[in-house]
This record gives sequence, structure tokens and C-alpha cells, in this order.
Amino acid sequence: MIEPSAEEYAAENASPLTPEQAIANLQSLDLGLRYYAAWWLGKFQVSQPAAVDALIAALEDEADITELGGYPLRRNAARALGKLGDRRAVPGLIKCLECSDFYVREAAAQSLEMLRATTAAPALMQLLDGGVAVAVQVPGRPHLIQPYEAVLEALGAIGATEAIHLIEPFLEHSVPRVQCAAARAMYQLTQNPAYGEHLVKILDGNDLKLRRVALGDLGAIGYIEAADAIANAKAENSFKLIALKGLLEHQLPEEFDAFCIADDAIRVMNLMDSLL
Repeated sequence: MIEPSAEEYAAENASPLTPEQAIANLQSLDLGLRYYAAWWLGKFQVSQPAAVDALIAALEDEADITELGGYPLRRNAARALGKLGDRRAVPGLIKCLECSDFYVREAAAQSLEMLRATTAAPALMQLLDGGVAVAVQVPGRPHLIQPYEAVLEALGAIGATEAIHLIEPFLEHSVPRVQCAAARAMYQLTQNPAYGEHLVKILDGNDLKLRRVALGDLGAIGYIEAADAIANAKAENSFKLIALKGLLEHQLPEEFDAFCIADDAIRVMNLMDSLL
């Protein structure tokens, strides 16, 4: 049985919700209502304490389980908690990194990145145990043993310099997307331009999907030297604009002064204008 997405469930069961109804639905006996409610709370960023508490509780749900052992409600709850920005979710998300469901672990790592949860570093590092040698695809499944992309990106985002020795070998992983995640993290942790250039080179490759990934990574790390390469990449303007927006955000100070904008920021804005 293929698990429907929350969006598909919404289309088939369209009815307006209020935050209070969504929170109440997380306690429903109807697993579909619970699954949709968790997605809805994240989608509309309902950060009420009651919503966060209900989603944290859903991280340990045992009722919604697939024939293959997946936990759909836990996945949606983990994804939602990253969007709500409440750090009370961090301990529960760290515990989710031990879940048997690959997609729960992936969602937890992504949300820990969004929450900049530095305390998650040891648990994230454990998912890199065995290094590249064991980072292979699970037989009969469309994914690797661990959600390496999400883990590497999270370690980079939270500034886990203690993980550098574990991350660096993944630059040689057989999956290009994992290589990108490793380069992204290594740049964030070392500021060594060689890792930024690793991503720039991918923009000249033949794989459009991979070029899109590299664009996202370059924007996320704010590698300003890639500005022209991003603008000229063979990809949709929408992806290039998102990447340039990331560069711009890294160039603008927290207290923005329209009369004191750095030359690099002006250059990026001009490149963005040229793509509109």
C-alpha cells in the first residue's frame, strides 16, 4: 500500500481547519485525521504551545505504522516541528534519530538543522558511524542506510567542527548528492573556498537535478565567489534566484542600512535583476 501524501489527503478530504481543530485532531482515533493535522500545523506554522506539545507527543506514536514498518505520523510531526521554531522539540527530535524508519530520521535531522540544535551534534555524528564504507543502499529500498544528506547538512549548519573528520570522507561518496552535502558542510565548518569551488564545478555538469542541488547548496552557504556562476548556470531562473537570494542574505548585515550596502551585495542584486 502506497502512503498518500498529506497534500493528497487534503485534496480528498477538503475541509477548513482551525488551529484548535487541528490540535484536537492529533488526538483522534482516525489516523488519517491525525496525519493531516500534523502536516497542517507545520504548513501553516501554528506555533501555539499546545500545538508544539501535541506534535512532540506524536513523535512517539505507535498507532500509525505501515506494512513496511514506517511511521507516517511521526514523519509529519518531525517535519512540522522544524518549521515551528520551538526548541522544546529538540530532545524529541534527537530521540527520533534512533527510529527504525529512515524517513523519520531524515525529517528529524532536517528539523534539527532548522532549529540550529547544537546539542544534536553527538547523535547526528553517530549516524555517520562506519563512514563511507557502510554508506550503501538498503537492499530493496530507494535510499541509503542513513539519511546522509540531511545529517551532513545539519552538522554543517549547527557548526559541529568536531565532526569534520567524519564529514570529509563523504566528499568521495559514490552518490553525487551526498558529495554535495559534504562539500556544503565542509565549507560551513572551515570556510575553505575549495569546498565552495567543488559545488561550482557541478554547475557545469550534465545532470540538471544535480545542478539544482548545487545551486541550493551554494545559496545556503553564501559562497559569494559563485555569484556569476550561479547566474549563468544552465538551470531555471527560479532556482538561480533562490540561490542568489541566499548569497544576498549572507552579505547584508543584521541591521540593514540602505546607504551602506557592500559592493558584493549590489553585484548580487544586479544579477538578480538580470534574471527577472
